[in-house]
Amino acid sequence: MHTYKFIISGKVQGVFYRKSIQQMASLGQIQGYVKNLPDGKVEVVAFLHDDQFEDFLTILKNGSPLSKVDTITHETLEEDFLVYDGFEIH
Repeated sequence: MHTYKFIISGKVQGVFYRKSIQQMASLGQIQGYVKNLPDGKVEVVAFLHDDQFEDFLTILKNGSPLSKVDTITHETLEEDFLVYDGFEIH
């Protein structure tokens, strides 16, 4: 398992993107959070099993019916001491 940080850009604020990601992540029992950034992007941190990565990336790409994802970047967080209780919207 690894903790990943994703930055999503495009039309991802004000279009129920965070709520859609939270719902889909909760269905997959993924822990982490999603939050808006001041620059109009969205940050997602997720604790994933290796076999969940591609499916979760698809969830991020699909977003909500009103969103339009332009780019997704990600990095692996070496140390993450946060304890997640499900998947939260911040």
